[in-house]
This record gives sequence, structure tokens and C-alpha cells, in this order.
Amino acid sequence: MTGTSHQPAPAAALAGIVYVALSAASFGALPIFIKIAYASGASTVAVLALRFTFAALLMAVIMFVRRQRWPRGRNLITLIGMGGLGYVGQSYCFFAALNHASAGLVSLLLYLYPALVTLLAAILLRQPLSRTRIAAVLAALAGTALIIGGDTGGSLPGVVLGVGAALIYSIYILVGSRMMRAEGALPAATVVMISAAAVFAVMAAAGRPSLPQGGAGWAAIAAIALVSTVVAMVFFFAGLARLSAADAATVSTLEPLVTVILAALFLGETITAAKLAGGIIIITALVVLARSR
Repeated sequence: MTGTSHQPAPAAALAGIVYVALSAASFGALPIFIKIAYASGASTVAVLALRFTFAALLMAVIMFVRRQRWPRGRNLITLIGMGGLGYVGQSYCFFAALNHASAGLVSLLLYLYPALVTLLAAILLRQPLSRTRIAAVLAALAGTALIIGGDTGGSLPGVVLGVGAALIYSIYILVGSRMMRAEGALPAATVVMISAAAVFAVMAAAGRPSLPQGGAGWAAIAAIALVSTVVAMVFFFAGLARLSAADAATVSTLEPLVTVILAALFLGETITAAKLAGGIIIITALVVLARSR
């Protein structure tokens, strides 16, 4: 994967930062909705299958109403791979890692992806490694570590799977950065969701997943599909079309900060001094990154 560096205009870059920040806020709400779904009796496979099935149906309707052109040829195959292999593979590694390591360690390993994206983009896409970009990535990683904190124990399989999730997601973002400029956010996101939905539906059919019970559980599934999938992915892809892969990945580190804030507001969890400091570091890093653009 080679190519020249992509330097967006300042206005486009700032718009991209806003889009990715909105995406991060939507993804950040996902753990809250998942907790509600799990509390209603839903299993992991059921949540994933319902999430992408509902999202794919909604996106397909939007594509039909807007008469959008569907991706074709090699780009279509690439997008199917992003959904059916990339998204599914990342999700599998993440959930499997939780069986061998603490949630804190797995989450921290996953959020290595901004650093991995920055490094891989420099090697494969020849995107320049400016001091500001490197500093923003390192600061965001440090802030994320403070926010996640907690127990970081785990075995070697857990570490390998956690790093695997980060690596797969990094490649997903790098490939996506090229696809967004070729196909656009809406068509690309739709194909990715349909592909992921197909794989998770097969996984659900192979077992006996537990569906959510009660209105709260189904409302959480609807929120997962609409807010944390459709809105989150479309805004992320729209931002990815306007930013370098490294900058988009760095802005995405807002996700754990949003999760902590929402958990405090709706689940009564405490925001510690370390988490507050981590949030300040991340926001400062993103402000510096935005000003540099």
C-alpha cells in the first residue's frame, strides 16, 4: 500500500476533526447501551448480530431513498473485507482477550491503535511524522491510560489478542482512509455494515443467542444500532475522508472520555482525579492538533 501523503485544506481538516469527535462521542456511548442490553438478558453474539442487522437495514433504506451509487468492483470487495473480516476480526479479538486479561489491560491495548496507525501510515502511505502529530498521539495515549486505569493483569494470550485487535483496527482505518476518498462515507459505511451483519448473523444462527427481554433491552439495541453504529460509523468515515488516518485515529481517543462521563451521569460511577487528568490531557492534545491543522 503506497501513495503520496494527503494534506487536507485547513477548513476540511477542522470539519474532519469535528466529524471524528462526534463519531467518538457516539462510539463512547456504546458501553453504556451494551450494559443495559446485557442486563436485559441479551448475549454478546445477539447484541452484535442485532446491532449490525438493524444498522444495515437502515443504511440500505437511506441509500435507496437518496439514490446513492453502490460501490463496485475492487472497491466493493475491499469494503466487504473491511466489514466481514476487519470489523468482525477486531470484535472477536477484543471479546476473546477479555477471557484472558482484565478489561483495563484489553482496553489499553486496543487504544494502541492511534500510535500504530501513525506509524503504519508513515511507512505505507508516506504520511509525514511531524512533531505535533507525534506529540498528540503520545499525549492521547497517556491520557487514555489514565482514564482506563484500574487492574491491568492478564496472561500472554490476552496480550496477544488485545494487540491483535489494535492491529486489525489500525489496518481497517488505513484501508478505510483510501476507500472514503474513492466511494464516500455513506456507501462505504453501508457495505461495511451489511458485511458485518451477514457474518454475525451466521454466528448467531450457529448457536442459540439470548435476545433482550423487555422494552429497556430493545431500546438499548435500537440505540446501539442508530447512535453507536450508523451515526458513529458515518461520521467517522466522513472525518476519515478529510483527515489523515493518523489524525483521525488520534481524535478517536475521545471515546473513553465520553464513556467515563456518561457512566458518571447515567450509571452513578465516580470520576476520579486520574480520569479527570486523563481527559484534560486528551482534550489538550486534540486542541493542539486542531490548531496545527
